[in-house]
Order: sequence, then C-alpha cells, then structure tokens
Amino acid sequence: MEKLKSYFTDRKQQVVLFSSTAIALYGYDQGMMSLINTNQDYLKTMGIAEEDPQVGVIVSVYYLGCAVGAVIFSYLADTYGRKPALFGCLAMASLGNLIMFVSGLGYSQGALVVMYIGRVVMGVGVGGVDSVVPVYSSELASDDSRGKALAQEFQSNIFGLNMAFAINLALTVHLGKTNEWAWRIPIIAMQLYPLGLLAIFERLPESPRWFIFHERHDDAAASLKYIMGEEDGKKMLGELQENAKQESGKSIGYKDMFNPKHPMFHPTLVTIMGQVNQALTGYGAVSVYGPQIFELLGYDVQLSESLTQGNFISYFILMTFAWLLVDAVGRRTVLLGGSAALIACFLLLTLFGGLASESSELGIPRQAVAIPGIVSLFLATGAFGIGWLATIWLIPTEIFPTTARAQGTAVSVIIWGLANFAVTLLTPILFNNLKYWLFLVFAMTNTFAGVWTYFYQPETGGRSFEENQEFFDEAREAGSWRVGKVRDGEFRKLPYPKPDGEEGETQPLLERIRDQL
Repeated sequence: MEKLKSYFTDRKQQVVLFSSTAIALYGYDQGMMSLINTNQDYLKTMGIAEEDPQVGVIVSVYYLGCAVGAVIFSYLADTYGRKPALFGCLAMASLGNLIMFVSGLGYSQGALVVMYIGRVVMGVGVGGVDSVVPVYSSELASDDSRGKALAQEFQSNIFGLNMAFAINLALTVHLGKTNEWAWRIPIIAMQLYPLGLLAIFERLPESPRWFIFHERHDDAAASLKYIMGEEDGKKMLGELQENAKQESGKSIGYKDMFNPKHPMFHPTLVTIMGQVNQALTGYGAVSVYGPQIFELLGYDVQLSESLTQGNFISYFILMTFAWLLVDAVGRRTVLLGGSAALIACFLLLTLFGGLASESSELGIPRQAVAIPGIVSLFLATGAFGIGWLATIWLIPTEIFPTTARAQGTAVSVIIWGLANFAVTLLTPILFNNLKYWLFLVFAMTNTFAGVWTYFYQPETGGRSFEENQEFFDEAREAGSWRVGKVRDGEFRKLPYPKPDGEEGETQPLLERIRDQL
C-alpha cells in the first residue's frame, strides 16, 4: 500500500501517469473508427456506401491533421513552453471530437463535410500530443529510465485502443449496426481523456530544460525542487546549466534539419527511417483489418470481431515486456528482436492463410490451420508492441539537443502521419487483391527494417542526451553512418553499468530487468 501511495505522490510518476493518459488518445481513435465504419446508420448519415473509398479517406485525413498539429504544437512547445502547448493539444482534440459527435445530429445535409472537419481538427490536437508528450516526458525522466517511462505511456495507448474497441463492440452487439447511438457514443466517450487531463493540468511541472534554454533559471530551480526535492534539484540544476552553455547559440530550424551539410541532418534521417520502418512492419494493416484477417482464417464476422478484441487485450498485456526490456537490453535489441519475430510470424501467416483458403480442397480441418494462424497473429501483435511501438517514438527524444528536440519529434509525427495516411488508403486495396500473400510482403518489408536498423540505428539507451549527440559528431568525423564504424562499434550496445561502479563484468541481464520493476 505504501509503495502504491508513493507512486501517486512521486512527481515523476505523476508526469508518467499524465503522459500515459494523453497518449491513450491516440490509441482510442485507432479502436474507435474500426467498427464505426461498418455501422449502417453512420454510413447513411454520411451519405456513403460501405465500399465507398471515402470511408477510408475519412479515417486517413485524421493523420494529415496529425502531421499539421505536430508542426504547430512543436513550435508552441519551444516558444511558450511544453505545458501551454500540451493544453492547446488537448483542447484541440476535445473540440475535434465534439465536431465529429454532432455531425449529422438532427440534420443530414453537410454531415460528411462536418465529419471531415472534425477528423482533421482532432488530428491536429492528437498530432500535437504525439509530438509534445514524448519530449516532455523524456526531459523529466532520468537517463536510465526514459525508455520505461515512454513504454508505459504507450501501454496506455493500447489501453485506449482496447477501451474504444470494447465500447464499440458492446454497443454494436446490444444496439445493432443500424442504431445511431452505437456509433455516436464511442465518439463522445473519448472526451473522458482530454477533459480529465485538463482538470488536473495545473498540478504538472514545466520542463526545467525548457526554462534553462530560455534563461529562466529561477523557474528551473523551482521546477526541479518540485520534481526532485531541494538537494537533488540543486545538483541537477548545475548539470543542466552546464549542458545549456554547450548548446547556447545553436538555434536550429526545419530547414537546417533537412540540409545534408548540417549536423542535424543525420539524426533527422535516423528519425525519418525509424517511422518509415515502423510503417513497413505492417502492423498498421493488422490493427485496422484484424477482423478481416480472422475471417480469412475461416471465422464468421462476430467471432472475428471478438478475436480481434482478444488480440488487443493480449497486446496490452505483452506491452509490459516493452517497458521491462527497453532500458535493460537496449533499443536496438528490442527493435531487432521485434523484426525477427515479425518476419517469422508473417511467414507463418502466409502459410496458414494459404492453407485456410484451400482447406476444403485439401481436406484439412479448419481448426488445424486457423488456431496456429491465430497464435501467429497474436504473437506478431505482441512483437510489434514490444519492439517497435514505443521505441521509435523514444529515439527522437534522445538524439537531438534541446534546441531541436521538439522539432525532431515533430518530424517523427509528420512521417508517422503521412505513412499511416498511405497505409489506411492502400491496405484495403492490397488486402482485397493479395489476400494472404500480403503477409509475405510484410515479411520482406520487416527484413528491410531489421537490416537497416542493424547497420544504422545507434543504441541510445543508458546515455545522456549529450552522450547520444556525440555519436553523430563522431560519425561525421569518421565519414560513415554505419554504427559499427563509429568509435569501434561502441554504440551498437548499451553502456552496461558495473555492479559496484567498478571495472569487471557488466550487471547481469536479470538484475537490469529487476531494476525496472
């Protein structure tokens, strides 16, 4: 009980709890639209058919809004502070959600336009959340627990996904697919997140790093004292002031980040390729078309929707391993392990999908291929969550200086938004034409993602922001971006701590995992 009490009174844990709930907004929307798109009253209100391409476009424009929101709110986060930017993100998401709810409520003409506006506005807000929250969280976390903090926040993202899908599924079962409130209630229920967070907003500290960057040292001292206590706060203040001197005069803009001759070009490309590779894992298609994949394995619509919910619950549970492992074994290890597992699972899904489609001709019992297929899909989902979900959002917060951290994370959100816009548009076309062969495509794209990660992704865990920036400085001097050729490959692994701070064997893996509990 005392441990639980200390969790909710610890300032850093309060930040993690706030950030987790904010990130859950992103997950809620993923789960919210999947069953709304098949509601007959929703389609009638919007004036579109279920097979109309606009069903996918309504979902997709949200991601374009996210890309715009990332740029707007990263600028506000740098100019006015992380907290004011977060307030604006949450207010914008709440407004967009409300616009979606009232679309076609008591009228029909123009409902589709209103829904489009609501999706874009909410996307702007959620894009801001996805851009600012990782920066805010990482700046308030210690060097050896940044991964754990962000992975816990993204586990809440999966909680939001589960919550939305469960509400959708329950209302669809009890009210039916022709009932108006079966799609309106899941939309308005999302207000619990932004309004609840805005209610407790004042209790959060501002980022001390942001205060120091803007030469508000007294405010930084007060923020550190609130977070860490007086003694630890004074010590950290000195360290942050020293780091700020090294970064002073290094104002960085988006133009600099995309200039091949600028030092920030390398970390920007690492950020971009991280999000591209995450899209190439194929999980975006799995999350959107989970029910159809279970139908491909031979199950009816209702059971497929229930199995999809089961997959999401398994996803949430397996995400625990993400925050146990990401700091203990490192970012590269979980990424590469995730790629290997996804390759194996998608190859198996290709096999079982093919056998399921020919099971009657081959005389194979349906369950003989469907059950292994279910297990493969559940494992693929877990592998993505452990390896690729939070890690790709974490790395941009660790490789940029304070002067470019918000912009770097914004670039990550922009690429994520554009990639997901493409995925949500292309997946139905690919799935309808390739069927189970789509899984073979994903096995190949995961191979590319894993190979690129092995050669070019530095290990950023267990190091300070400043130490991570040394990799890019030395890569420029070495004339190579390959991790193995920079400082004798030192950045291929964690700087494992010694048991007592002495030379000798590194701290055993199980002890590192235990430290995360």
